[in-house]
Amino acid sequence: MNMRSYIAYFRVSTDRQGKSGLGLEAQQQAVTAFLHGRGELIASFTEIESGRRNDRPELAAALDACRKHKAVLIIAKLDRLARNVYFISGLMESGVEFIAVDMPEANRLTIYILAAVAEHEREMISQRTRAALQAAKARGTRLGSPNPKNGAAVRAQVLQEKADRFAAHVLPVIRGLQAQGITGYKALARALNARGIPTTNQRKWYGSTVKNVLHRGH
Repeated sequence: MNMRSYIAYFRVSTDRQGKSGLGLEAQQQAVTAFLHGRGELIASFTEIESGRRNDRPELAAALDACRKHKAVLIIAKLDRLARNVYFISGLMESGVEFIAVDMPEANRLTIYILAAVAEHEREMISQRTRAALQAAKARGTRLGSPNPKNGAAVRAQVLQEKADRFAAHVLPVIRGLQAQGITGYKALARALNARGIPTTNQRKWYGSTVKNVLHRGH
C-alpha cells in the first residue's frame, strides 16, 4: 500500500492563542489521529491571524510545499481555511489536493455550499443583530437594561432569523435528494450526513432536524 505524503496547515486567530497552544493542540491531535495508517506528515505550517483575511503567508508556503513534494494539504476543520467563497475557490483552483479531517468525504459541491453559507452568515449576522436591536429599541425596550427578558427576546429573534437563513440555503440540497427518490426524514438525514453537510450548529442530522428545515421552507 502506497502511503500518501501530507502537509498540515493549522490556524489560530490570535497571537495569544498561538503562544499558548490554545486551539492549536486540538487541531494537531485531529490531524495526527486521522493520518494514522493513512500517510506520512512531512511538514506543517501554522498561521496566526484572523479568518477574515486572505493574505496568509504560511498557507501560501504550505501550498508551495505541497506542489513541490506532490503532497496533500490537510487541515483539521474546513473553517480553518476561511469563511469566504472567493478564498475557497482560489484554493481549489491552485492545483493542490486538500482534505479536511472533519469532512474527509466532502466533494466540491459540498465545500462550495458550506463556504457560501459561512460567508453569508458572516456578512449578515452583524446587520441582523443591529436590526433586531433597533426594532427592540423602537418598541420601547431599554437596550442594556438589567432585565434579562429583554436581552433574551432579542437573542431569540436573531437565532430565529439565523435558522430561517440556514433553511433557505440547505433546502435546495434536500429538494435535490428528494428528486433522487430519497423522501423519508430519516433517509434524508442519513444522506445529508453521508455528504458531510452539517446542521446550523455543526452537528449531525436527524429526522426531526430535516422535518424542521422542511417546515421552515413552506
